Amino acid sequence: MKLAQTEFECLMSPEALAVPEGYKGLYAFHKYWGKKPAEPVAYLISHLCPKDGLVVDPFLGSGVSAIEALRLGRRVVGIDLNPAAVRLTRMLVKPPSKKSVEKSLSYINGAVREAIDATYRTSSGKTATHYIWQGEKMKNVWRTNGSARTRIEDFPDDHDLKMAAELADYRPRQLRTPRFFTNSRINSKASFDLRSLFTGRALHNIELLLKAIGELPQSSREPMLLSLTAAIGQMSSMVFTITGRGKMNTTKSNKIEVGSWVIGFWKPDVHFEVNVWNCFERRVKKLIKALAGSPEVVDSTLGSISDVCASVADGAIVNGNCVAELQSIPDDSADLIITDPPHGDRIPYLELSELWNIVLDEQPVFESEIVVSNAKERAKTPKEYNESMRQFLRVAGRKLKKAGHLVLFFNARTGSSWQFFDVFSKTASAAGIGFQGCFPLIYSAGSVVQDNRAGALQSDFGLVFSRSAYVNQRLLDIPNWSSIMPQPSL
Repeated sequence: MKLAQTEFECLMSPEALAVPEGYKGLYAFHKYWGKKPAEPVAYLISHLCPKDGLVVDPFLGSGVSAIEALRLGRRVVGIDLNPAAVRLTRMLVKPPSKKSVEKSLSYINGAVREAIDATYRTSSGKTATHYIWQGEKMKNVWRTNGSARTRIEDFPDDHDLKMAAELADYRPRQLRTPRFFTNSRINSKASFDLRSLFTGRALHNIELLLKAIGELPQSSREPMLLSLTAAIGQMSSMVFTITGRGKMNTTKSNKIEVGSWVIGFWKPDVHFEVNVWNCFERRVKKLIKALAGSPEVVDSTLGSISDVCASVADGAIVNGNCVAELQSIPDDSADLIITDPPHGDRIPYLELSELWNIVLDEQPVFESEIVVSNAKERAKTPKEYNESMRQFLRVAGRKLKKAGHLVLFFNARTGSSWQFFDVFSKTASAAGIGFQGCFPLIYSAGSVVQDNRAGALQSDFGLVFSRSAYVNQRLLDIPNWSSIMPQPSL
């Protein structure tokens, strides 16, 4: 997915890194955990990697680095242990056509929408859009007023209660059994199953969607499956209610609004049950809108890591352990390794992505994840995390060219999460590379989690390392560039 010429490359200024834009277009399609703004990634790729050079991201995540590298005419190797991350990135770097997605949505609409809507039918014959539950008791039913955007709010009647009860005991038949761990940080328990987080009605309707998606041609299924993963949180019982909007302008409202699924598996006492079809359709339409506004691109090819290193392919998006997969890259061959590694126990990516991987019928290799997890049964300790990160840095250092750079987006509050940086000792760097400097990385969009979670960090650092003592002038131009290694907050 390579641009002949890009506005990013022509117009990107270092000042833009200080105030990145919000996520838009294809970047706004999926709320992947820990997504980073595109502006600093594009800036660093533009100025630290030559045209046709090799960019490597060993912790690929949402795929921003792969997308920007290909757009800027660089070769890229992206690696991630999370199957959901890899499948999402593969679709985003080679997106489907708008027409094909519209056609798939039309087929699914004809195949299952009526059956889904029938499970939300009210006594008036209208279809409910939302239910508000307090614990196990239904409190309110919402529906639209015909074609108008205004909603009608009713108390549930016997018919509404009967409809909910009919599928209350539904057990999934297509979705695999989830693998949860007891982790208080994200409110998960090993005893959880899908019925702990979804109503039986929601699970029934999700499986109707899966059946219809499975009837599509093979090439058309992936955008629909990924749209379903992107919508799955809003289909759950983890959607909280919002009240009191308008506090900042002294016009506090008592109106109830729909919240979102945020990091973790929290089921609020007062929560929404949202019409599954509406969640799915809204997400697919968001993809269609993004495809309609995506920049014109020329062809790019995906292949293996060896294909990319031999310049036979433009990109390789690989599912696997980063240390093992990096071994396939020849030493002294990467111009830029740019990545957002796990930040201690800040986000246990695989545990949080389990719902997505269930939809995709993937089985993540939890044992290989580099992370600190509060789930004791995983035995993912700070000591193991730091040793794994040291091993990663040693291997990464060998893969860089002599003039190459390693950029890590990182921050953590606890000193233990920074210990792996001791491989960059002043006397003899075990990684073969040294620290050049850093800059603050501001998040590109307001986040409910970052703004409201106790102790949440509001920014990361872009930490730059190199095998060369020469510091690129384009790095010095970045606002608030510092040659001093940051220290943990605690």
